[in-house]
Amino acid sequence: MRCHLDPPILLIHQDDVPPYKKTGPVVRNSYFWALKSIADTARFDQPWEFDQSVWVALCRMLTSFALSGYLGDRETLLEFPPDAQIPDELRPMSTWAAEPMDDESSLALD
Repeated sequence: MRCHLDPPILLIHQDDVPPYKKTGPVVRNSYFWALKSIADTARFDQPWEFDQSVWVALCRMLTSFALSGYLGDRETLLEFPPDAQIPDELRPMSTWAAEPMDDESSLALD
């Protein structure tokens, strides 16, 4: 999931958060509600915001869903811009993007 850090807020790109589907798989819908429950802001067509106070819980949640085997890395890893410093609390479930985010993606996160 593409993300951006605006201390003390972690923003996850709105196109990368899991969608809720009324008749969708239980694991994916549970993942949606779990993430939404600890997000400070989770609005449609806007980045989801997570305050630093929930980063440890977020990392544990991402780890748990990743280990379940139902969700792939693209859905459970936080992908930071290549030049970003990844906070220690998020490091176990984070990686750097292979290339810088394009202008459109960067604008959507700001």
